[in-house]
Amino acid sequence: MSMVYEDEFKKKLVHLHIGEGRSIKSLAKEYNVSHGSISIWCKNFRDECQNNEQYRQDYDYKKEILKLNTKLADA
Repeated sequence: MSMVYEDEFKKKLVHLHIGEGRSIKSLAKEYNVSHGSISIWCKNFRDECQNNEQYRQDYDYKKEILKLNTKLADA
């Protein structure tokens, strides 16, 4: 049986992966969602970024925040 997830839930997991650098494996375990589903949601978000300026800006922003957080953690 296939689960139906709310868009906000999907966005949250995509943000945790792309914006905060959480692994898909850890998110799948914590939220009891298949690894494949999260991967698809992230791919769909990246694809949407190619066609939607606001999503692209959001994606770039999340990547920059992750990069800065990684630098801070290494300092």
